[in-house]
Amino acid sequence: MDTRERRSAILKTPYRLLLSTLLVVGWVHPIAAQDSIPDATLVSGRLGFSGYATPGPWSAWTETMSGAMTGGGALTEVRGWVEFPAASLDSDNGRRDKDMRKSLETDEYPTIRFDLNAVSELRSYGDSSTVTLHGIFHIHGVDREVEAPATVHRTTEGHIRLTADIPLNLKDYDIGGLSKALGMLKMNPEITVHVDVTFGGS
Repeated sequence: MDTRERRSAILKTPYRLLLSTLLVVGWVHPIAAQDSIPDATLVSGRLGFSGYATPGPWSAWTETMSGAMTGGGALTEVRGWVEFPAASLDSDNGRRDKDMRKSLETDEYPTIRFDLNAVSELRSYGDSSTVTLHGIFHIHGVDREVEAPATVHRTTEGHIRLTADIPLNLKDYDIGGLSKALGMLKMNPEITVHVDVTFGGS
């Protein structure tokens, strides 16, 4: 490469960097504090419980759920709810599922629900934001306030996807039946609720 070609390449480099930066900025759409969020309904979701028992770790999942959110002039103004049939939780173990439904008393308390009452502590990075959810879990006839960290992401389709891992103690919701076979089989009451839900424009 001669001197003239080197000079041309050097002059082009800042323009290439500028073009790349503009392309990245145009592609990534971070959800910032001032972003307007529209009303939306649940379009897809997966929710699970996981924990530990005497035989080892376990998890149970459902994709049968409904929900909606009311938007606002900023992410912190969003409110909403998600609920699902307690009996729809599936752990791929029929005996465990039967015991789980008995402990949750799904005939008497058929629905598990979370109401979102506030969103705070917004931090944006890339195309996502981390927030703290403030809401109420309604489980087994007991209502308890919870605060949980979550990630909010705007998809390329313009949907809002929320993911969270929320610690929960089953004893706080008066859920019994955690010990079987004269205490030889026990389930730890400390579990984690895994939430992955996506809302789209209504």
